[in-house]
Amino acid sequence: MTNVHLVGGLDIAELTFFAFFLFFLGLVWYLRGEDRREGYPVEDDLTGAAHGGTEPLFFKPPKTFKLPHGLGEITTPTANARDELPTNVLPRHWAGEPLDVVGDKLTSGVGPASIAQRADRPDLDMHGQPRIVPTRLVAHPVTVHANDVDPRGLPVYGLDGVAAGTVKELWMDRAESCLRYLEVDLAGGAGSILMPITMSEVSRRGVMTDAITGAQFAGVPRTKSMDQVTLLEEEKITAYFGAGYLWATPERAEPLI
Repeated sequence: MTNVHLVGGLDIAELTFFAFFLFFLGLVWYLRGEDRREGYPVEDDLTGAAHGGTEPLFFKPPKTFKLPHGLGEITTPTANARDELPTNVLPRHWAGEPLDVVGDKLTSGVGPASIAQRADRPDLDMHGQPRIVPTRLVAHPVTVHANDVDPRGLPVYGLDGVAAGTVKELWMDRAESCLRYLEVDLAGGAGSILMPITMSEVSRRGVMTDAITGAQFAGVPRTKSMDQVTLLEEEKITAYFGAGYLWATPERAEPLI
């Protein structure tokens, strides 16, 4: 026997390509299975009925994660703890139909006001301490740079120019050393609320947000504690201001054309 070819015309480049293709195919298969651990099984858009979730080729078995700082364990997928369908909306007639909110849109939890059901506890830093706190609780002195405007004591205005209150305190992220919220003392003794710094414009004339009106500041979700904010409370506060970009005024909810 002469001139025997065991692999035909294959060379190292082709073998490398096929090996990479098989590796990449397996990687995609693995990642698509892992991302189904949370949020699955898929729910029907209208009825909330679960679809599948037991197919071994597409859904992974439950996995348990140990949380840091003695916070226990969590097992995914959480197929038996799915969020309930919203009840503060008008009934829909076909899948994909937009939800029409009944009542206060900014706290509806639907559309731009949607929230994730995060844990109702503060986010923790690497030392197990609350991550976002008012600067008055930070051990080392916290000051505003001389080239910037210190918002404390300045009036706060809504998108309509109506004054809502006065900045009382700054809340910082101790893990990343940056500001996260402004604590606003509402006018008329209505209490204090947190306003995301990312939705604020600070100048020497005052602090303005283009998210909500001055009157809508009174409806901002409150925190249970004046010294810390939980993950769930952060979701609700940010969703309230975020929803204002569509629902703060009737004009914003209308199409541009």
